[in-house]
Amino acid sequence: MDAPMRPIAAVLLTVLLIVSGGTLLLGAAPAVAAGGPAAAGNVTGNITGPSVIPASNNETYFINGTGGPAIAPTGERVGNLTWYATVSGTNTSGVTVYPTTGKLVNDTPGITTVEPGSLLQTLTLTVEIASTNASANETANITLIIHVVQPYTLVLELQASRDAGVAAFNLTILLDGSYVGKVHIPSLTAWENYTAEYEYATLSLGSGWHTFTASLVFEHGLVTFPGGSSNMSVSFYVPGAPPSYTLWYVAGIVAFFGALFIFLTRVAARRRSPARK
Repeated sequence: MDAPMRPIAAVLLTVLLIVSGGTLLLGAAPAVAAGGPAAAGNVTGNITGPSVIPASNNETYFINGTGGPAIAPTGERVGNLTWYATVSGTNTSGVTVYPTTGKLVNDTPGITTVEPGSLLQTLTLTVEIASTNASANETANITLIIHVVQPYTLVLELQASRDAGVAAFNLTILLDGSYVGKVHIPSLTAWENYTAEYEYATLSLGSGWHTFTASLVFEHGLVTFPGGSSNMSVSFYVPGAPPSYTLWYVAGIVAFFGALFIFLTRVAARRRSPARK
C-alpha cells in the first residue's frame, strides 16, 4: 500500500520546492521604481540670502538643488535640474524677481535677484526645483521668508589725497564693535571727493545708544574722512517702546464708577430715610 503513494509524495515535494524556490527568487529580485530609472532620493534644495532687507534695495539669492530622477544613485547627473522662482506678499505691485527660471549645472548654484520695492512688508520667495530624466519627473518647493524694513543709513564722506589717487577697496563697517557689513569704494583720483552710503537692515535694535564705526587706516592716508581723519564714528539713539498706560486707564475707570456707585447709594439711602417728627 505504501508503494503507490511514493510518486505522489515525490511530486508534492517537488512542487513545494519549486514554489518555495520561486518565492525566494522573487523576494531577492531588485525593486525597480515605476516611471523611469532609479533616482538618488527625493528632490531637495535650499535658498541662501538675507532674510531682512532694506526697502528699495535689490538683494541676490543663491539656489541649490539635487536628487530625483536627474541624479543616479551613484551621484552621477543623468537628467536636468531646473528651478522656477516666484515672490508673494500683501502687495507685490512693486516687487520683482529676476530671472524667474534657470538650470542647475554641476555644482554651480542658481542666482536670482529680488527687488522688494518701497513697501514695508513680509515677502515669501518660493522656488520650485524640477528634476527630470526622460519621462520621469519630480518636483519640490522651498521657501524663504523675507522681511522688508526701513534701514538705518550711514553716510560716508571720503576724500582722496592731493598727491595720488587710490585703487578700489572695501570699507568695513562695525556696529557697537561688531562687524555688520562692508561698502565698496571705487577707485578715486587725486583730491576727489566721494559719498558712499551703507544701509543696515534689522528687525529690531535694542533701545539706547549705538555707534557705527569705520577705519581707513589700511589706506595709508591716500583717502581720509572729512578733516583728514582715518577713523569715523557716528552714534545714534534708539528710543524704547512707549509706556503702556492701559492699566492706569482701567484702574481710573474702575475708581470713577466705584465712587459714582457709592455716591448714588448714599443719595438713595437719604431719600428712603423717614422724616423726623
